[in-house]
Amino acid sequence: MTFITDPLFYLIAVPAVLVVGIGKGGFAGGLGIVAVPLLALVTSPIQAAGIMLPILCVMDVTGVKAWLRRWDRSLMVRLLPPAMVGIIIGALTFRYVSESFLEILIGTIALVFSLRYWLGGRIKLNISLPDGPACWLWSGMSGYTSFVAHAGGPPLMVYLLPKKLDKSIFVGTVTIYFAGVNYFKLIPYGMLGQLSAENLGTSLLLAPAAIIGVKLGVWMHERVNAVLFNRLMYVFLFCAGLKLLWDGWSQVLG
Repeated sequence: MTFITDPLFYLIAVPAVLVVGIGKGGFAGGLGIVAVPLLALVTSPIQAAGIMLPILCVMDVTGVKAWLRRWDRSLMVRLLPPAMVGIIIGALTFRYVSESFLEILIGTIALVFSLRYWLGGRIKLNISLPDGPACWLWSGMSGYTSFVAHAGGPPLMVYLLPKKLDKSIFVGTVTIYFAGVNYFKLIPYGMLGQLSAENLGTSLLLAPAAIIGVKLGVWMHERVNAVLFNRLMYVFLFCAGLKLLWDGWSQVLG
């Protein structure tokens, strides 16, 4: 089995995977966006995404088991097709984008959504569209950003939150949606060589951290202030975004 051997990589990767697992296990999974920006500090964004996908798929199994009976089926029928289109667009354009472009894109996503979290309602996306086009816009964008950086949550939230779904139905729908999206991504990731022996071996080494993270999230759900935890994670996300933007623009301008 081949895998990344750099100790610095695991110094960053293990906490990143733990955070994502904790988010999925106890905080509605909203912290998945943290992983790739953090891993991209110690490896390429492309390899970071390839390593994280099998780990996310392992986490999704637990989530699907927990929420299989509580999700909106009619909404899912509308959400998944545009998400698949977004993933396909990401796959078709993958070979034409540079590492610096991905660093800038992922860094920008990290900064925008960390700032949106910190500023709360003061940043509003006032795009008024009928439900059908809005679904295609936001779910399609979710599929694309999920493909390039496993950061599909924020665009999806823009579409779903105004619907004011029942809490359990909301969490269940989001969980099932991303399980479907992540397992669909395995096809283009495999075709593009993202599931290499080194990436899969590294994912396997990090899998225990993923399982521990999910279990920790379940344990922490009633014991840790969710607002405080999320604030801390978004500080890390903001700092990672700044670093990625610096690296990306340094390559472009240098």
